[in-house]
Amino acid sequence: MDEHGRVAAIHVAPEQGAPVEPRETVRAVAGRGLRGDRYFEEMGTFADRSGSDLTLIEREALAAVERDHDIALAPGVHRRNVTTAGVALNHLVGERFRVGGAVCVGEALCEPCSYLERHLEREGIREALVHRGGLRARVVEGGTVALGDAVAVVDGGPEN
Repeated sequence: MDEHGRVAAIHVAPEQGAPVEPRETVRAVAGRGLRGDRYFEEMGTFADRSGSDLTLIEREALAAVERDHDIALAPGVHRRNVTTAGVALNHLVGERFRVGGAVCVGEALCEPCSYLERHLEREGIREALVHRGGLRARVVEGGTVALGDAVAVVDGGPEN
């Protein structure tokens, strides 16, 4: 993983279907997610799915979707909490990693769903984001996450 990965954007949606709101900082709480986000309150579409405390997507993946599929996504419209730069998120499944002051475990790829396509009213977005949809993570140690914070694997290897 690139040791220079960074938090490029932070978004929360206070309830299911609500517009996302940008943040400069946010508090991640172990086992809950980001304070102020729908999943923190267990109100998101996938609230019953383990490992949805935090979702991340690569800025580079969004640029590739625009380049390869001519689909430009406005900031946050993808509904992931954290947009990263300079880090290969797909490689973090099963890994412990730090996002700012929080420690997370990569649970699974955050493959696009039909909800996102319906919500955006944009055909083709689901296909365009396959294997580029980001990462679902569990927050195991809470902390503050801010724009520009580092995203890095935590020493100690994979989570068992």
